[in-house]
Amino acid sequence: MSFRTFALGFLFLPAILPAQEGPGKAPEVVVLKAARLFDGRSDTAAANGVVIVEGGKIKAAGPGLPIPAGAKVIDLGDATLLPGLIDSHTHLSMEATDNWLQGTVDGLRRAVPETAIRATAYARATLMAGFTTVRDVGSNEYIDVALRNSIRDGVVPGPRMLVAVHALGARGGHCDDTGFPYGRFGAEPGIESGIASGADQFRDAVRFQVKYGADVIKICATGGVLSLADEVDTSQLTQEEMNAIVEEAHRLHKKVAAHAHGAEGAKFAIRAGVDSIEHGSFLDDEGLRMMKERGTYLVPTLLAGEYVTGKAAVRHYPPEIEAKAKGAIAVRSDMFRKALRMGVKIAFGTDSAVSPHGMNAQEFALMVGLGMKPADALRAATASAADLLGLSKTIGTLEPGKVADVIAVPGDPLADVEVMEKVSFVMKGGEVFRNDAGR
Repeated sequence: MSFRTFALGFLFLPAILPAQEGPGKAPEVVVLKAARLFDGRSDTAAANGVVIVEGGKIKAAGPGLPIPAGAKVIDLGDATLLPGLIDSHTHLSMEATDNWLQGTVDGLRRAVPETAIRATAYARATLMAGFTTVRDVGSNEYIDVALRNSIRDGVVPGPRMLVAVHALGARGGHCDDTGFPYGRFGAEPGIESGIASGADQFRDAVRFQVKYGADVIKICATGGVLSLADEVDTSQLTQEEMNAIVEEAHRLHKKVAAHAHGAEGAKFAIRAGVDSIEHGSFLDDEGLRMMKERGTYLVPTLLAGEYVTGKAAVRHYPPEIEAKAKGAIAVRSDMFRKALRMGVKIAFGTDSAVSPHGMNAQEFALMVGLGMKPADALRAATASAADLLGLSKTIGTLEPGKVADVIAVPGDPLADVEVMEKVSFVMKGGEVFRNDAGR
């Protein structure tokens, strides 16, 4: 008997399995109380915040709501309730070190199981920091797919994940293994690793990623900072290739995120209809106007640049990477300020893995420091990010019927956004994963 025949036989098993048990007792009602509530849409926080949770969903949310009889009450005191945070740009299957060369050697020495086990720790750190959903935009060995499924099935704690499997890119580009001798990593990578050439191959590459579990398609439209042998601001795909990727992805109902530091490559991606530009360091006025007109999101990942070569950075990189990093961070702040002035849509994203997982909330202070209003920064990680991910009907705000993803921070983040780095309570899907006051 072939494996296919054996597997198909299981399709008929439900007919002979025991009938499901009848409905159990009514789900527990949990009431969260705090001094303030930010719902993910407003410009202000409401006093005397209350969120009523039943069956993993939000039943009601607002100021001073009456407490249902028999409900379990969790009073968080002088804190602010917020929707679970969303990071639109992570890589949970990896994490850089302060020494790039040593980290590369260590990574090459690890077997896939060890890398996967470490990924579960990164996922937990992210969840404990208040991020209940992430868009993971590139991995290897299908670790992101396995991690997403294990979190979904309750095997390990972590944020809800949308995954890209392999990022798509050109041979010799940012998504390829560059800077190493020919044959060092075995056979040259193809579409199974996201590397393609020409519109038809890239269409097939999209289908390949979707076949093996991709929720979103990630493309490398330009060079990158942490790759050895490509220019950070140079376009790496043709307009025809970009068009094919986006058309195929959208046909399959998958959104497209484009890694793009360089202006021209970003404009190729914007014209093709990508849903977001990641990083955008060298975006010019024309590119930003195009994004505004088309509703393309910017995911600025300020923390990545700050961690690699910012004022507080003490990292060790090869000279070619260090030079690219300095070039990108020198222009990214002006780009971000222009995007704000022009009204470009912005979603929160950190490129976590460049920085250690769990530090994600440091992005808030960087955004506000460059002129973003605190309420807009919070919305970027809640309602706006949910819209970008296509999940605004289920998460991103504290509203009846939404999934009960709720966090709390001490004090008022609209007065001091740095308190977002001090998350003290995390509920995901109605389950409490962190409650510092209740220990």
